[in-house]
Amino acid sequence: MPVVKVLTDGIGEVDLRSIDVYRSRGGYVQWERAVRDLTPAAVLEYADKSGLRGRGGAGFPTGKKWSFLPGNDKPRYLVCNCDEAEPGTFKDHMLLEFTPHLVLEGILLGAYGIGSHHAFIYIRGEFKEGYRIFTQALEAARAAGFVGKNIFGSGYDLEVTVHRGAGAYICGEETALLNSLEGKRGEPRLKPPFPAVAGLYGMPTVVNNVETLAYLVPILKNGWEWFAAVGTERSKGYKVVSISGHVQRPGNYEVPVGTPVRELIEIAGGLRPGRTFKAVQPGGGSSACIFDEHLDLPYDYESMAKAGSMMGSGAFVVFDDTTDFVKAAYNLVRFFAHESCGQCTPCREGGHWLEAVLERFVHGRGLRSDLDMLKRVSSTITGLNLCALGDSIEPFLKSVINRFPEQFEGKLIKETVTA
Repeated sequence: MPVVKVLTDGIGEVDLRSIDVYRSRGGYVQWERAVRDLTPAAVLEYADKSGLRGRGGAGFPTGKKWSFLPGNDKPRYLVCNCDEAEPGTFKDHMLLEFTPHLVLEGILLGAYGIGSHHAFIYIRGEFKEGYRIFTQALEAARAAGFVGKNIFGSGYDLEVTVHRGAGAYICGEETALLNSLEGKRGEPRLKPPFPAVAGLYGMPTVVNNVETLAYLVPILKNGWEWFAAVGTERSKGYKVVSISGHVQRPGNYEVPVGTPVRELIEIAGGLRPGRTFKAVQPGGGSSACIFDEHLDLPYDYESMAKAGSMMGSGAFVVFDDTTDFVKAAYNLVRFFAHESCGQCTPCREGGHWLEAVLERFVHGRGLRSDLDMLKRVSSTITGLNLCALGDSIEPFLKSVINRFPEQFEGKLIKETVTA
C-alpha cells in the first residue's frame, strides 16, 4: 500500500508537541536556514517549482498565489486557515494537535517567503484542545528565539497571532475569514479585489491552508525536485486524505497524489464484511459522488474534476449498500442551509427550500413535482453566489438523485384515486 510518512512522520510514536523532541528530529532547521541563507524569493521558488497546490480545497498553485502580491512597500500578511469544518475533513485538526511545531515552522517559512512580518493562524472555535496545544508551541518557539524580533540575529522580525473562530463554517472561505479577523461579520467579500491586492486590513494578504504550509518544511529539506517527482503531471507531491464512512479503519492516511480511488478504500481496511460499494464523495460534503466506474481513477485534482467531482481538501467519504441517500442528501443540505451567512439570495433561500423539500422525502411525503424540481435546481442556485457555499448545496444531491432515482421515488407520497 502506498502509505507514506512525511507530515505524519512520528505522529503516535513520539511527542511532537515538545519543542525539544521536534528539534531533535530536525525541527526548525529549515527555518534557520531560510532566514540565514535564503532570500524570500528563493523560498517562493521552492514553493513554485515543487508544484505544491493548495491543500484546503481549491488546489490553486501555491507559488503562483504568492506571486500575485504587488511589488509595493505596503505591509503584507500571511494567514494560515485552520477553520477546518468541511464535512468529512479532519486532517488539519490532527496536524494542529499532534505536530504543532511543524505547522508553526510552515507558517514561518510561508511568511518569510512572501516578505511578511506578521502572520496569523485562524483556528476553528471548536478546536479548543488544538488551540491550547498550538499556543503552547508558539510560546516555546518564541522563548527559543524563533519568533519575534531580530530572529537568528538577522534583523528580520516576525510576529505570529493566534485567533479563534466562533463556530461559523463560512469563515473557512478566505475573505469571510479575513472579515472575521478584522472583527467584522463573517461574510465573503466581492472579488476583485482579491486578497493578494487588498486583504487583511486592506493590505496584500496570502491565505494558505495548514497542510499546504506544513509541506513547505519537507520541501525545503528535500528539495523541490523531490516533491515534484511524486504524483501526476499537474498534481504533484503527497496528500493527507481523511477517509471515513463505511470502511473498516477510518482515519488520516498520507499518500502520493494520484493513488487510485480503489486503493484508498483498501488502505482504510476496505468495506465492512458482506457489504458492497455504492459511492464515494472524494472531496467532502461539497463534492458530487463518484461510482463504480471511477474506482480505478487516480485521486488527483484533474481526474476528480473530469469525473464530475473534486478532490477538495481530501475528505474521502465511502458509502456502501446500507446507505439511505435520501437521508444523506437531507443531512448535507440541512448543514449547508444552516451555515449560509445569508448574504446571497440563491444560497439563503434555496438552501432552506431544498431542506424543507428533502425533509418531506425523508418522511415519505415527497411529491412528483418536488422530484422534478430537485433535478433542475442547479441552474437556480449554483454559480450565482459570492462564494462557493451556495454552489456546495447541490453537487451531492444531484449526483445521487441521478444515480439512485429509485430511492427518491420510493419516498413519494402514495397518491389516492377517488371515484
